[in-house]
Amino acid sequence: MSGSVAHAPVGVPRSTRPWWQQLWAWVMLSMLLGVLVGHFAPETGAAMQPFGDGFIRLIRMLIAPIIFCTVVHGIASMGDMAKVGRVAVKALVYFEVVTTIALVFGLVAVNLTHPGVGMNVDASTLNSAAVKSVAAQTHDVGVVSFLMNIIPNTIAGAFAEGNVLQVLLISVIAGFALTLMGAAGRPVVTLVGAVSQMLFRAVAIVMWAAPIGAFGAIAFTVGRYGAASLWSLAALLGWFYLTCILFVAVVFGTVARLCGFSLFKLIRYIREELLIVFATTSSETVLPRLIAKMEALGCEEGVVGLVVPTGYSFNLDGTCLYLAFAAVFLAQATNTPLGWEQQVGLLAVLLLASKGAAGVAGAAFVVLAATLSSVGTIPVASVGLVLGIHRLMSEGLTPTNLIGNAVATIVVSKWENALDAPRMRRVLDGEAVSR
Repeated sequence: MSGSVAHAPVGVPRSTRPWWQQLWAWVMLSMLLGVLVGHFAPETGAAMQPFGDGFIRLIRMLIAPIIFCTVVHGIASMGDMAKVGRVAVKALVYFEVVTTIALVFGLVAVNLTHPGVGMNVDASTLNSAAVKSVAAQTHDVGVVSFLMNIIPNTIAGAFAEGNVLQVLLISVIAGFALTLMGAAGRPVVTLVGAVSQMLFRAVAIVMWAAPIGAFGAIAFTVGRYGAASLWSLAALLGWFYLTCILFVAVVFGTVARLCGFSLFKLIRYIREELLIVFATTSSETVLPRLIAKMEALGCEEGVVGLVVPTGYSFNLDGTCLYLAFAAVFLAQATNTPLGWEQQVGLLAVLLLASKGAAGVAGAAFVVLAATLSSVGTIPVASVGLVLGIHRLMSEGLTPTNLIGNAVATIVVSKWENALDAPRMRRVLDGEAVSR
């Protein structure tokens, strides 16, 4: 089949070792230790935050160059600019459809479960001081400002800031330029490919710090917030987690069946990445590994290089669930009337606002505040109700985002006839596949 992958990229650990020697087992053990430390020694647990933040920074420093090398090498290897355009269009169409479904799914779920009904919160009594610092981070969610933000002021600035979409734009232009150069550009393509392999080896080294990062992140979360102080919002957390699980099972499960693969086996295949994003509440921590694993699975390099980075901005299904669920929850909690017509209008705003969530610290919460501010129906000060549990809600939305982008990569690869289906089945079944 066209687009088959000849070898798995480096940076993906082999699964032939005993389970207790694999990364996911160490991450799970570290998370358990983090919970114990955070629960029994809250102050010590809260002080562990630098371990989690440090691991995230280690990964983030590698993301921009990995995206650049992967996309440039993939496009140049394709040698077909029309194919690049087709892949981009197909990916964006899929992203828009699935994120819209996610928003509708979230709206229906929160209207059926009513987690905020009965709280009777008086918005005028809420302390808005905690929200002001978040409001200062909000940006105009208009189409023009969003598109203009994709264009960097300088090439170096895009890499320095780590803006995924800006780096992606530069990468596509560079890939097209090398394609137009023909034979003269081959040495550069070879060099970029070698640098890409080096970067994936660097990721493999950094990933062994994942257990330390997971320990620090979980210990901080449990130590800082604790279960007792969150009891009043337990219903919101429970219903939101259940909504995420149902969305993954129903929507992604249906897509997987239509595309001929097992969603359960895919989740098992990326279990290490799911544990890491659950602990760190940051999808960026596994972006390089997701690229490597999707190529190893049998998806063509050029398709992976376009779909995965783009999906990190345009295919945030878990974030969409969060935004829809949290917005209507706040309306219910503050007894704000919100008819179906207003909810449809809210959905339209969220559909655009969610696309700007990537690359922003506390992105989903910032976008939520910006959306409420632009809609004007739900009191903006009410976002303070979910401020304390946003990190815990992120532990549901970030794994959903990751699974969504893994599924999207397979779907677009199959759609473009760039998927080695026999290899995918062997890899998902756990069989050894030659590099």
